[in-house]
Amino acid sequence: MRERNGGAIDLAGRAAQLLGAELVEARPLAGGDLSPVVALFLADGRKAVAKGGPAPQVEARMLAALRAAGARVPCVLAVCEDLLVMEMLPDQGALRAPGWSELGTMLRGVHGAPSRSPGFDPARPFGWGEDYAFGPVLIPNAPLADWPSFWAERRLLPASPFLPAALAHRIDALAARLPDHLPAQPAPALLHGDLWTGNVLASGGRLSGVIDPASYYGDGEVDLAMLHLFGAPHPEFQAAYGPLAPGWQVRRSIYQLWPALVHVRLFGSGYHGMVAGLLDRLGV
Repeated sequence: MRERNGGAIDLAGRAAQLLGAELVEARPLAGGDLSPVVALFLADGRKAVAKGGPAPQVEARMLAALRAAGARVPCVLAVCEDLLVMEMLPDQGALRAPGWSELGTMLRGVHGAPSRSPGFDPARPFGWGEDYAFGPVLIPNAPLADWPSFWAERRLLPASPFLPAALAHRIDALAARLPDHLPAQPAPALLHGDLWTGNVLASGGRLSGVIDPASYYGDGEVDLAMLHLFGAPHPEFQAAYGPLAPGWQVRRSIYQLWPALVHVRLFGSGYHGMVAGLLDRLGV
């Protein structure tokens, strides 16, 4: 076995034990900024991915919910308190037009799926039954009955203590006005929750699948907002997903604020400008 990284080898060895297989090689994968991720090559010819992190069992349940709703996500092979082992999806190159169309069609289907995860409460449909985390940043998910309250209390306001006073005041002001901009009761769509292009895998330009969810139930436009935050999907994506209700431009800026606020907490004040720009766009 070729050892490239001691921590990765330890993670890989434990993952191989969970699978009851002999480890031949382990390769740390790119993108593991918040959780260690390792490719496994096993003596029986199988390939898998092992991922550490704060809540592997929660992520496994999110993957199961997404798969039940029709998403292309990795199969969970094994999971324990601090380790998730998954199927390795093909990951070679970027999406081309047909792949973007596949992503739009898949996401529309997931957002419209009637299936619900265990514990879903129709009286409080927005959120998830368990909190999650991006590395050290807690993601509160306790369900609420109306969507603007969820977005204010679970997504925007928890960031205020970590912002300069002027930005925090603007976030607080926007949170108070959310009922004017967001639907009170959108259809509760199952969200991927962290759908940026780095979590979309392709092979030969076609869609392999999506990884690293931070799922909960909410307005499906949240996933679209995240996908547009650091770039623009191919036009085939929107054509396949379908039209959005009027006012989506304002909602997109509101929904993009949350990942911007998470980036402030993870990576520092360099993202204050992104937060301020989105608030400027909203006139707050």
